[in-house]
Amino acid sequence: MNSTDTYHTSGLHGLMAEFDDPEKLVAAAEATRDAGYSKMNCYSPYPIEGAWEAMGHKSPMSKLVLLGGVTGCLLGFSFITWTQVIDYPWNIGGRPTFSWPSFIPPIFETTIMFAGLTAAIGMFLVNGLPRPYHPVFNVPAFIRASKDRYFLVIEASDSNFDQTATRSFLQGLEPLEVNDVEE
Repeated sequence: MNSTDTYHTSGLHGLMAEFDDPEKLVAAAEATRDAGYSKMNCYSPYPIEGAWEAMGHKSPMSKLVLLGGVTGCLLGFSFITWTQVIDYPWNIGGRPTFSWPSFIPPIFETTIMFAGLTAAIGMFLVNGLPRPYHPVFNVPAFIRASKDRYFLVIEASDSNFDQTATRSFLQGLEPLEVNDVEE
């Protein structure tokens, strides 16, 4: 059993550093990423530009939405082709049954519908929602995350996590306070 298993199984979720300035939080997130930590998260009263990138996260949402849109486009085209050309073709005024320009509006609509649904469902899955409880709520100071404080949490499940070394690292970032986050 390594030190990571010891701390994680003992009920410690991680360590939380509290900052009073969003620029300090972004700088701390960059330093934490550069130090080799990968399982961390930032909490703030509002979105902070650059914080997501500073943590080294890359969102899969753009690829998911593109995949959903392409799927909607192909399904819309396939459905219209099957219904208008194969299953029940109508000869209206001698026009061809496979008249693809008339397929464009419904194909566009299915593309948008599938991309939108993929974005909505993907947002819930990528963000791990719904999650009514999180261990960070056990820290009394965290109540200020919705008002005027900024928090950086390094999780105990991180491969580089060692309680003593990680606490020293976080204190070196000059936070207002460093707290244990219990499960």
